Amino acid sequence: MSNEYVPPKVWTFDAENGGEWAKTNRPASGATHEATLPQGTHPIQLYSMATPNGQKVTIMLEEILALGQQDAEYDAHLIRIGEGDQFSSGFVDLNPNSKIPALLDLSGELPVRVFESGSILLYLAEKFGLFLPQEMPERTEVLNWLFWLQGSAPYLGGGFGHFYSYAPVKIEYAIDRFTMEVKRQLDLLDKQLAKTRFIAGDQYSIADIAIWPWYGNLVRGTAYNAAEFLDAETYTHVQRWAEDIAQRPAVQRGAIVNRTWGEPWEMLAERHKASDIDAVLKLKSL
Repeated sequence: MSNEYVPPKVWTFDAENGGEWAKTNRPASGATHEATLPQGTHPIQLYSMATPNGQKVTIMLEEILALGQQDAEYDAHLIRIGEGDQFSSGFVDLNPNSKIPALLDLSGELPVRVFESGSILLYLAEKFGLFLPQEMPERTEVLNWLFWLQGSAPYLGGGFGHFYSYAPVKIEYAIDRFTMEVKRQLDLLDKQLAKTRFIAGDQYSIADIAIWPWYGNLVRGTAYNAAEFLDAETYTHVQRWAEDIAQRPAVQRGAIVNRTWGEPWEMLAERHKASDIDAVLKLKSL
């Protein structure tokens, strides 16, 4: 593979030219095979994988449960994106965009499908009245940062993460371009967190829940193995915030759901009851 690439007049799809995670992308939407999604017993059915976008929702659900809202009980079914589960007919019916996470709320008279991680966080925050202020100025500030994350994270994941960690060749131009943008984002977060305890102010919110799986994991060295490359230690306020969030019990619980890699105490392929998480976390102390 050469870096001296000359684009053809008309692009054609080469399924073998994508490196790791290549099977998660294709140039057409819709289902590739018939399959019915499993369904558990709880009001909320989640179909996901413990990528940063997946962690957002399981952390949110565990935070809600930690406050005693038992109506947030959920089944978390594993969608193996590397094997194309997201292209099944059942999943496409739930999310026509074929991306995790996707949620089905069965608690009302009619089922409600919710897709896109930011939309799911907002839906759950409004449904349970938690982690989103009611006052318009504070609410708007939280939403500012939630939408910032939704627009910025693709530069971190699909941009920097892909070219630095997953691409089949190292392209200096691509890595430099996305490194510059990610460092700008970290600098922005660092300046914001120098002024406030949490992302959008003094209260923990869906802004923190959305941003931590991406940027918290990044500066803590658990994403892309890039903390040293990015000189992450210099973003001291982001580091403080990332460690504070990481110590929250609900974050520790939600972060392992639908995860199939790492240490034994980090992996829980599916969650159907609270004790499923309890059993895995106990392994850390053994």
